[in-house]
Amino acid sequence: MKVLRFLVIALFMTAVAAAQEEKPDKRDDYLNEPDTITLPTVGLEEVVIDMTKYKEDAESRKQFAILQRRVYKVYPYAKSTAANLTALNAGMAKLKSNRDKKKYFKIVEDYLDNQFKPQLKKLSRKDGQILVKLIFRQTGSSTFDLIKEYKSGWKAFWSNSTAKLFDINLKTKYEPMVVNEDYLIETILVRAFKSGRLSRQDAPFAIDYQKISDYWVNKLGKKSPGQD
Repeated sequence: MKVLRFLVIALFMTAVAAAQEEKPDKRDDYLNEPDTITLPTVGLEEVVIDMTKYKEDAESRKQFAILQRRVYKVYPYAKSTAANLTALNAGMAKLKSNRDKKKYFKIVEDYLDNQFKPQLKKLSRKDGQILVKLIFRQTGSSTFDLIKEYKSGWKAFWSNSTAKLFDINLKTKYEPMVVNEDYLIETILVRAFKSGRLSRQDAPFAIDYQKISDYWVNKLGKKSPGQD
């Protein structure tokens, strides 16, 4: 599957074998269920919440819950990428010759190709879109820029063009003050950190959730999503 290979190389080539990755939490049964986009009660190939039409009814809460499950699924991968990027840079800094650096990087790349492939098989197209956003949140760089830094610019261009065939733009940023879905994702993360459902990893840039929430509540005249 082309998109699988793309996700393995594009999103995890920055990791290192010595780092510990956080696996998605398997305690919740829904993580082992078929992708929620197939549920007949939803009736949508991919769920995208339009906050301008957001209503506190059963269907809207269901859509929010679907997004929440997706965030729960892919956040650990984004967190792992950020942690492993730091480890990779530290390891590369200790190597003096370009030959050693290339050999080290190849080991990392081969390791991750085998390590993450079984898990990434479970990701849908929408999961991939959210993962790219969370990669930006946790690293401060787009997936495209990360590839460009560690591979050639041509490789980054090719990967981004290929990803667009699957409706995944590697240049996508995480902008909760601008994009409705990003605000929803941040809401999910804040609540998950508070409840202990997800382990917090600070973003490399400031995120003022209260300011963001106030902005959207005032703009849309609605309370925070997912609340009764």
